[in-house]
Formats: sequence, C-alpha cells, structure tokens
Amino acid sequence: MLTHLQIKDFAIIDAAEIEFRPGLTVLTGETGAGKSIIVDALQLLSGGRAGPEVVRHGAERAEVSASFDLGDPSGALSRLLREQSIDAGEELAIRRVVTGDGRSRAYLNGQSVPVQLLREVGVLLVDIHGQHEFQSLVRPASQRELLDASGGLEGLAGEVGGLQRVWLTLLNRTLDLESRVRDRDARTELAQFQARELEALDMKGGELAQLLEERSRLANRGRLVEAAQEAIALLYEADENAHASTSRALASLKTAGAHDPRLAGIAPMVEEALINLREAARELSHYAETLDHDTNRQGEVERRLSAFEELARKHRVAVAELPARLAQLKGELAGLEHADAQLASLRKEQADALSAWRVRAGQLSLRRAATAKSLSKEITQRMQTLGMAGGRFQIDVSALESPEPAPHGLDQIEFRVSANPGQPLRPLAKVASGGELARLSLAVQVSRAGREGRCMVFDEVDAGVGGAVAEIVGGELRALGDRGQVLCVTHLPQVGAQGHHQLRVSKLTDGKTTRTQIAALDGDARVEEIARMLGGIEVTAKARDHAREMLRLARGAVRAAAVPVKNK
Repeated sequence: MLTHLQIKDFAIIDAAEIEFRPGLTVLTGETGAGKSIIVDALQLLSGGRAGPEVVRHGAERAEVSASFDLGDPSGALSRLLREQSIDAGEELAIRRVVTGDGRSRAYLNGQSVPVQLLREVGVLLVDIHGQHEFQSLVRPASQRELLDASGGLEGLAGEVGGLQRVWLTLLNRTLDLESRVRDRDARTELAQFQARELEALDMKGGELAQLLEERSRLANRGRLVEAAQEAIALLYEADENAHASTSRALASLKTAGAHDPRLAGIAPMVEEALINLREAARELSHYAETLDHDTNRQGEVERRLSAFEELARKHRVAVAELPARLAQLKGELAGLEHADAQLASLRKEQADALSAWRVRAGQLSLRRAATAKSLSKEITQRMQTLGMAGGRFQIDVSALESPEPAPHGLDQIEFRVSANPGQPLRPLAKVASGGELARLSLAVQVSRAGREGRCMVFDEVDAGVGGAVAEIVGGELRALGDRGQVLCVTHLPQVGAQGHHQLRVSKLTDGKTTRTQIAALDGDARVEEIARMLGGIEVTAKARDHAREMLRLARGAVRAAAVPVKNK
C-alpha cells in the first residue's frame, strides 16, 4: 500500500508531500491543474520512461520518492527484494531522480538499482489504468494477456512458451541434420578429402611460431652476422677489447688487494665477468658460423609456410586455426557416420517436447476456459449497472487453426459483446462505441483489480459517462476501495463524492511562474469542491446543498477522514 509520496521539481509541481491511506482517494480540480501529474509521478516510480521534459522549468533535476507498506513478508515482492539482496523489512522506499539532460537514477531503500528492476517492483506495487487504456481491449494479444492475468495463469503461460521454444530448437536441429543426411555421400567425400589434405600437411604443435621466427632470422641473416662479428671484435678481438681491459683490471685488483681486503673481495666479481666475456665471444662465434651454414634453409621455410597459407585460404581460416579445422572435419565425419542414430534420437526428443507442450498447453486451455466463463459472467453483471442493461459480455476460447505449437498455447482468445438486448454477440472492436468501450474497460479493470493487492490508480477512466451511470461508477470504485487502496483522478462530482478521502489539485501563477498545489479536503472545503464540480462559474447555495447530500449518501454516518498534505 502507498503511504507517502514526495514530489520535487517535477513538471509544474515545485514541492509537495502527500500522505495516503487505505480506501478510495479521489483527486479533483480544474482541467489543466495537474491532477494527472501525480499519476505520472507514480508511473516514473514504477520504472516508466524518464526524459528532460519532466524536470520543472528552471530546476536542475526532478525527484520523486514514495514509501510503501509491504504487508505480507512472504509475498512475491518481498521474495523479489530478497533475491536482489535488498533489505526491505515492512516498508519499501522508492526514489527516482531525473536530471535536466534526461539521465535518471533509481533507488530502492537507498540502494541504487537498474530501471529494469524498478519496473519489476513497480508491477507488483502499482496498477495504473489510463483514460485511454480501453483502446488496448480490442487487441487480441491484450485480450489474451488480460485473461491470463485475471486467472493468475502467467506462470503456466510462460511455461508453455518455454516448452514451445524447446520444441522449435529441436525442430531446427532435426531439419539441419536431415539436410546433411540427404547430402551425406557428397559431404562425406569432401570432408574426407579435406581431412586427408590437412593430415598430409602434418602440422606440429608450435611449428608455425617456430617457422615464423626462423623466417625472420634467415631474412636478416647478413645483418645478424654483421652484428655478431662486431660484438666479437669489441669483446675479444679488437686492439682495445673488453676482455683485455677486464684482464688488466683484475690484475690490478689482485695486486692492490694484498693491502686492502675490501678490494680483494671485489676481485672475484671481475674474474667472473672475465669468464662470461670469454663464453659470450665463443657463443657469438658459433652463432655466426651457424648462420653461414643456413643458406639453403630459407627456401625450405618459405615453402613450408606457403603450404600452410594455401590450405588456410582454401578452408577460409587463419593459419593457426588449421589444427582446429582438422579436428572439426573429423568430428563432422564421425557425426555423418552416426547421423542416422542421431537423427532418430533428435526426432524422439522433438516428439517428447511436443508431447510436453501439448500437456501443459491443454492444462492452460482448460484453465483459460474456466477463467473466461467466470470473468464473462462477472463483467456481464457489471455491465447492467454501467448503463448497458441487457448487455452481455463473453470471452471465447477457441482452438488455433495452426497445427504447430504456438508460443501462447492452443487457444485463440476473443472478447465478444452485445451492448443492447436482442443483439447478437460480436467482436468487441466491431460493435462497441468509444463510450461503451470506456465502460467495458472499467468493468474489466474493476473485476481484475479486485483480485490484486496493489495500489490501483484510475486516471479519468470515467470519461464519457455521466448522470446515474457516473454515480454507479463511483460506487464501484468506492466498493473497490473498501477492499484495498484506490486512487482516482476524476472530473465527475458523482465519483468525487464517493471517495473516502479527497485531494484538490489547483494551479497557481504569479504571471511569471506556474506551480501546482495539492490540498486535502474535509468538511466545508470538500462540500465547496463537490459543489464547484456540480455547478458552473458561480457556486450556488443549491449546489452546496446538493453536494452535502451526495457526500452524506456516499459515506452514510461515517465521516471521511482527512488526508494530511504538506505543500512546500
């Protein structure tokens, strides 16, 4: 249940705090005052789209936050929060911040979370019905989703969709293997030929890197010999070579070391350096002789690398991937050899997947039929009180014509309606006017919402109705509020009078800036607001008397509790 909403610099609201209670809370006010902005704020907290346009003009950022009483700690929302390592306890605080450049951040109990998680949480907290939502009733997909949601069948429907995807994957694998079996002889011959070529190449592990290194060495043989000979001269053969200088240094240290033990301790290091110099000169000489004897090796290396590169181009892989390509061909040949057995196994798996889908889809179909029957009866009953006396509503659950498994099961769902007595049932989109669709939508929403524990928000869903029907609509919403929490934006006094609580939204301007003010109404203030909604430009005494009578009839002897509101 929503307990607290705080809005700052959002649209034309500079700052407002609202405390909410159980029951039906109606939001009233002049057209354009900003009543639907509160709905927009709740949509933002539920993971709705955030753009720079929501930031109040002149402000750097918009911020909306709310607190919700979670109630049952074993519920789906509490489980979801625990899975995400969010410690909620009995209360959940949601905060959404949108900057002037359109970037947004979301928080659950102070912990930063992605917007996708916010959407998952929002679905379980708030159920928003917009004034144009009735238009979605004519879409087959929406009708199926609404039926499944009404019967709590989303989990089973998701399982049916998962089984269909498993079956489709197996079907595609089977078709691919069948195609390969048909071309098995030709494919086997080609794969064997390609494998023999790669086997004849006999590419050893690490050979490629070794050959590339050798190619570089042989291509630069002259430069390498020159560098080795120059190093030999400097180390050992030149007139002033390093070996001779180091020998003289060692002799000098040995002579002086007789007079100072510290110098005697350094002499062994110089002697070791002298040994390393001789060894380095010997290795360099051997290296230069080896390069001189490699004159024929360059051609062999180039031919070997050329053979590698030619086969790599032929198989359209990198040279280093040739061993993997050979392993792939051998695996393919083994698969082709056992293709018949694999195909039989795949066909059995596919048949089993189809059977599993049919079982669960059949169960889904039965439960959809049962839900459709009860929901049709309930909506038909509500139509009688919404100005559609004698009308009928029916949800048809019929079999799909396609023989293949569908992701949504065996059924085709269609909403059919007869708005007047004696008329046959026809598809909803073909017979209902805009006003009838609006009332049908309300009947569907109220029937569905009664099964849910979320905060229900109705944004002018009573548009297009009036008079006695408007009073009935208000009674339906109040009855819904008796079982939970309902927020309703309305222009109708018949609906406004039915609220357990009432908030008036008004727009204030000083000629330079515009802001929205939200005030809780009780007593005479509420009478005045209902009278304004009943009357014209001037509120008369008769309008006030009528307003008092409407409020008295709506609440009986129970005085509506005030809703604290702080405006900043």
